[in-house]
Amino acid sequence: MQTTIEQKKVKFATQADPEVLAALRKIAGQEGRQLQALVDEALRDYIEQKQGKSPRRHVMLALHDSVAQYDSLYRELAK
Repeated sequence: MQTTIEQKKVKFATQADPEVLAALRKIAGQEGRQLQALVDEALRDYIEQKQGKSPRRHVMLALHDSVAQYDSLYRELAK
């Protein structure tokens, strides 16, 4: 849900398990992203999951990868 227009952000404070925070920081570093971007993504995924509006992003990515890899097999099975 990113746009080319800068969206206003609201600061808030919270606490996290040190292991969870360390893992999140490691992922952010590996992906070259800011911690706040990962937190925002996680919160959006959580909201989508709870509201049941759409399939979760990682599910759709897995489906896309599967179709790309096994398209011919799926076509044969559909016959």
